[in-house]
Amino acid sequence: MAFHRRPKQPGRARVTVLTATAAAAVALASQSANAAPKATKAEVKEKVDKLYEETERATNQYDEAQEKQDKLEKEIGLLQDKVAREQGELNELRSELGSMASEQYRSGGIDPSLQLFLSADPDDYLDQASTLQSLSAQQVESLKRVQAKQRELAQERTEASEKLKNLAVARTTLGEKKKEIQAKLRKAQALLNSLTAAERQEIADAEQRASRSAASRVDLGSEVAASPFGASALSAAASQVGKPYARGGTGPNSYDCSGLTQWAYAQAGVKISRVTYTQVNDGAHIGMSALKPGDLVFFNNTEHVGLYAGNGQVLHAPYPGAYVRYESMSTIGSFQFGVRVVG
Repeated sequence: MAFHRRPKQPGRARVTVLTATAAAAVALASQSANAAPKATKAEVKEKVDKLYEETERATNQYDEAQEKQDKLEKEIGLLQDKVAREQGELNELRSELGSMASEQYRSGGIDPSLQLFLSADPDDYLDQASTLQSLSAQQVESLKRVQAKQRELAQERTEASEKLKNLAVARTTLGEKKKEIQAKLRKAQALLNSLTAAERQEIADAEQRASRSAASRVDLGSEVAASPFGASALSAAASQVGKPYARGGTGPNSYDCSGLTQWAYAQAGVKISRVTYTQVNDGAHIGMSALKPGDLVFFNNTEHVGLYAGNGQVLHAPYPGAYVRYESMSTIGSFQFGVRVVG
């Protein structure tokens, strides 16, 4: 009689391994199917440029907070010096009153009104007409001077206190903006790092070529500056073409947008403020049709500034990774207005 052996059944462990392997294969296949394709160099560049634009906005706000902080620190220092002087003068006036009281004491006693002032020191003491009747003209004058000095000192201390509060706010804003800038720059760098070294180099080379070609091929037309200051500022800025953009840069080795315009006008002997938000007030506002070479031109809700160079071209420091260059107004962003600086 023939015997037929039953096929051997796979062990439980083997079934588990096979099942897990199959599940993993399905999961990997699913992930591969659902995974977003790697961003192209052009897509990365577009996202990085957007982040740099946002970084510039935050940088302007940072610079504004820095400028406000520096101004407040100077004002507080001057106020504190003034308060110290005023306190010294008040102490001298009080000393005069003390001498007056001592003389009265030696003469037979201090006038009750003077004694009350020296002990209670009420700010509105002299507003009581009945008090003045019992004091001599010299005493009244001395007391009025003390009262005026007290009120002046109190006002200055209140002003200093408010400025200290504003300084604390400015410092907080400064810290927040610094973190925001750093976060955006890290995000931009992470995007760039997703590219190959060759692709990153291609982007950098393209930026340099854009600056060089703009300088050599730009047609500025024959427009004439509205003032010698504008012409001089534009000429100074033109000498910086090819210098790198750097956040907070004010020259002469690197620039941010408002750092370049401030530096250029300084070479023309004209002092303008540091950031775009204040440079908008450094001259008369003009429309696009009235622009002349050397005028300041503002874009993107006054987040960016450059110098009008003529024939629709702007000379500016664009953004991180780029270089000072000429560029058509149509490619920079939304034009806001121009500002004509007068010396």
